Amino acid sequence: MKKNPLLVGLIFLVFFVISFLSNIIGPLVPDIIKSFGLSLTMASFLPFSFFVAYGVMSIPSGILIELYGEKKVMLLAFLVSSTGAFLFALNSSYLFYLISLFLIGSGMAMLQVAINPLLRVTGGEKEFAFNSVLGQLFFGLASFISPLVYTYLVINTNQPNSFITRLIKNITIPNLEWISLYWIFAIISLAMVFLIMISNFPKVERKENEKSGAIETHLKLLKKPIVLLYFLAIFCYVGTEQGVANWISQFLEIYHDIDPQVQGAKTISNFWGMMTLGTLLGLLLLKFLDSRKVLIVASVGTTFFLISALFGSTEQALIAFPLIGFFISTMWSIIISLALNSVTEAHGSFSGILVTGIAGGAIIPFIVGALGDVFGLKTGMLFLFITLFFILSIGFWSKPLINNETLLNISRKKD
Repeated sequence: MKKNPLLVGLIFLVFFVISFLSNIIGPLVPDIIKSFGLSLTMASFLPFSFFVAYGVMSIPSGILIELYGEKKVMLLAFLVSSTGAFLFALNSSYLFYLISLFLIGSGMAMLQVAINPLLRVTGGEKEFAFNSVLGQLFFGLASFISPLVYTYLVINTNQPNSFITRLIKNITIPNLEWISLYWIFAIISLAMVFLIMISNFPKVERKENEKSGAIETHLKLLKKPIVLLYFLAIFCYVGTEQGVANWISQFLEIYHDIDPQVQGAKTISNFWGMMTLGTLLGLLLLKFLDSRKVLIVASVGTTFFLISALFGSTEQALIAFPLIGFFISTMWSIIISLALNSVTEAHGSFSGILVTGIAGGAIIPFIVGALGDVFGLKTGMLFLFITLFFILSIGFWSKPLINNETLLNISRKKD
């Protein structure tokens, strides 16, 4: 099939938008708590509402795509996301925020399932690995930018100096300037609906490892211990990532008196920025080292900097939190590749089960928040050492049928 650069560009834009909408909750947590008078447990229901949508929607999304195709499902995804954002922007209450986040999360889950096979077809199979990494860089860039946009809007809405900030000030409730982000999310999602509507999508012939099998196939897989272990691995990884990102700003405000709207948001932005840089370095390391060894190093590094962030000085915390992002950056891709290389069949159904593990981003931050209400947020975040220990263990017990190819392996083959 002929490559379609314009559609590849659209898919990269979708990666960007998914991340822009998904990873903004963390910087907002201190404002959300103050605006609605929430406990840490009640605040943790917000990422719960967003990420539990992945657990609910991932497998059904694969079935919908096989029935109706990528274009229709992506249109539906952005319509659902836009509806969720408009709902909260117009009804700024805690309950509507929970509903809104579930709808936005549902839309993002549908998009995640749709775009990878589409990228393979539109960009070409030979360039698929490169384009996938490029897509992740767009994803990381959006995560880096979104906290900075939040800071800009909050500061400039209080002192409007442009048409946009004056408009936002007029439609935003005083002292709830952060909600203006959801007007932007709604408009972006609607714009994506029109972009997708006017784009010509190719017919995607899904490979066997991209197809979502019948319920019987999923049940058969779930009886295998190795499948459950890798599901738990994804659950722990996303839970760790979000358990850090969602509580950075609140932690810095409580223990270091850091302004969450400026320095707190900047630290979260740096967390995602360092994660993007770590992804690039991880690609290089995987050319020289077995992926299990890279995972062990990443787990140990993450543990060290989490200890530094929680128990160090203000200066150490501001450096350590972003470095956590740097070290966890390779975990997702390594766990996914080890998982898929550990079974011989039904990769599509297995992928759906793995993506469902993103629900860890709902459960783990909730546990941290609930513990934080009882024992303090610092103690609550100690729970993340449990998930990190499990991720570390993967480097020792995993036995993939196919190991990642390194330059050393290639040279040995030539000899």
